[in-house]
Amino acid sequence: MITCVVSYVVDPTQLAAFERFGRRWMVLVAKHGGVHHGYFLPSEGANDRALALFSFESLAAYERYRARFGVDPEFAAADRIRDESGCVVRYERTFMRPVLPTDLTDEDQA
Repeated sequence: MITCVVSYVVDPTQLAAFERFGRRWMVLVAKHGGVHHGYFLPSEGANDRALALFSFESLAAYERYRARFGVDPEFAAADRIRDESGCVVRYERTFMRPVLPTDLTDEDQA
Protein backbone atom coordinates (compact mmCIF):
# COMPACT_ATOMS: atom_id res chain seq x y z
CA MET A 1 0.00 0.00 0.00
CA ILE A 2 1.10 3.55 -0.71
CA THR A 3 -0.34 6.73 0.72
CA CYS A 4 -0.21 9.96 -1.20
CA VAL A 5 0.19 12.97 1.08
CA VAL A 6 -0.67 16.22 -0.65
CA SER A 7 0.44 19.39 1.10
CA TYR A 8 -1.41 22.49 -0.11
CA VAL A 9 -0.90 26.21 0.21
CA VAL A 10 -4.44 27.54 -0.09
CA ASP A 11 -6.06 30.93 -0.42
CA PRO A 12 -7.66 31.42 3.01
CA THR A 13 -10.45 33.48 1.44
CA GLN A 14 -11.41 30.49 -0.72
CA LEU A 15 -11.71 27.71 1.89
CA ALA A 16 -15.33 26.96 0.94
CA ALA A 17 -14.22 26.37 -2.66
CA PHE A 18 -11.34 24.23 -1.43
CA GLU A 19 -13.83 22.11 0.56
CA ARG A 20 -15.96 21.63 -2.58
CA PHE A 21 -12.83 20.68 -4.51
CA GLY A 22 -11.86 18.19 -1.78
CA ARG A 23 -15.30 16.60 -1.58
CA ARG A 24 -15.24 15.91 -5.34
CA TRP A 25 -11.77 14.35 -5.15
CA MET A 26 -12.74 12.14 -2.22
CA VAL A 27 -15.54 10.66 -4.36
CA LEU A 28 -13.22 10.19 -7.33
CA VAL A 29 -10.49 8.46 -5.32
CA ALA A 30 -13.03 6.01 -3.87
CA LYS A 31 -14.68 5.45 -7.25
CA HIS A 32 -11.33 4.52 -8.80
CA GLY A 33 -10.07 2.07 -6.19
CA GLY A 34 -8.45 4.21 -3.54
CA VAL A 35 -9.23 4.98 0.07
CA HIS A 36 -9.39 8.66 0.95
CA HIS A 37 -8.42 9.52 4.52
CA GLY A 38 -9.74 13.06 4.25
CA TYR A 39 -8.74 16.64 3.75
CA PHE A 40 -7.39 18.55 6.72
CA LEU A 41 -8.04 22.28 6.64
CA PRO A 42 -6.66 25.10 8.76
CA SER A 43 -8.10 25.46 12.23
CA GLU A 44 -5.44 26.99 14.48
CA GLY A 45 -2.14 28.54 13.44
CA ALA A 46 -1.35 29.11 9.78
CA ASN A 47 -4.54 29.71 7.81
CA ASP A 48 -3.12 28.86 4.39
CA ARG A 49 -2.07 25.22 4.84
CA ALA A 50 -4.09 22.09 4.13
CA LEU A 51 -3.38 18.39 3.69
CA ALA A 52 -4.99 15.45 1.94
CA LEU A 53 -4.15 11.78 2.43
CA PHE A 54 -5.33 8.89 0.31
CA SER A 55 -4.09 5.37 -0.31
CA PHE A 56 -3.96 2.88 -3.15
CA GLU A 57 -2.93 -0.75 -3.00
CA SER A 58 0.19 -0.01 -5.07
CA LEU A 59 1.92 2.68 -7.08
CA ALA A 60 0.65 0.92 -10.23
CA ALA A 61 -2.96 1.26 -8.97
CA TYR A 62 -2.33 4.94 -8.27
CA GLU A 63 -0.92 5.39 -11.79
CA ARG A 64 -4.07 3.82 -13.32
CA TYR A 65 -6.15 6.34 -11.34
CA ARG A 66 -3.81 9.19 -12.31
CA ALA A 67 -4.06 8.29 -16.03
CA ARG A 68 -7.64 9.62 -15.98
CA PHE A 69 -6.47 13.17 -15.23
CA GLY A 70 -7.12 15.46 -18.16
CA VAL A 71 -9.27 12.94 -20.06
CA ASP A 72 -12.15 12.01 -17.73
CA PRO A 73 -14.94 14.64 -17.54
CA GLU A 74 -15.47 14.05 -13.78
CA PHE A 75 -11.80 14.73 -13.07
CA ALA A 76 -11.89 17.84 -15.25
CA ALA A 77 -14.98 19.12 -13.41
CA ALA A 78 -13.24 18.69 -10.05
CA ASP A 79 -10.19 20.54 -11.31
CA ARG A 80 -12.38 23.40 -12.61
CA ILE A 81 -13.43 24.12 -9.01
CA ARG A 82 -9.76 24.64 -8.14
CA ASP A 83 -8.90 26.55 -11.29
CA GLU A 84 -11.90 28.89 -11.33
CA SER A 85 -11.78 29.73 -7.61
CA GLY A 86 -8.01 29.99 -7.22
CA CYS A 87 -8.37 28.13 -3.92
CA VAL A 88 -5.05 26.27 -4.39
CA VAL A 89 -1.96 28.44 -4.60
CA ARG A 90 0.40 25.45 -4.93
CA TYR A 91 0.71 21.86 -3.84
CA GLU A 92 3.28 19.13 -3.40
CA ARG A 93 2.79 15.35 -3.50
CA THR A 94 4.75 12.85 -1.43
CA PHE A 95 4.26 9.08 -1.38
CA MET A 96 4.62 7.24 1.89
CA ARG A 97 4.22 3.69 3.14
CA PRO A 98 1.91 3.55 6.14
CA VAL A 99 2.41 1.46 9.24
CA LEU A 100 -1.10 0.75 10.52
CA PRO A 101 -2.45 -0.76 13.74
CA THR A 102 -3.57 -3.76 11.66
CA ASP A 103 0.12 -4.36 10.82
CA LEU A 104 1.07 -5.08 14.45
CA THR A 105 2.74 -8.42 15.08
CA ASP A 106 2.74 -10.37 18.33
CA GLU A 107 6.28 -9.08 18.94
CA ASP A 108 5.08 -5.46 18.58
CA GLN A 109 2.37 -6.04 21.16
CA ALA A 110 4.68 -7.57 23.77
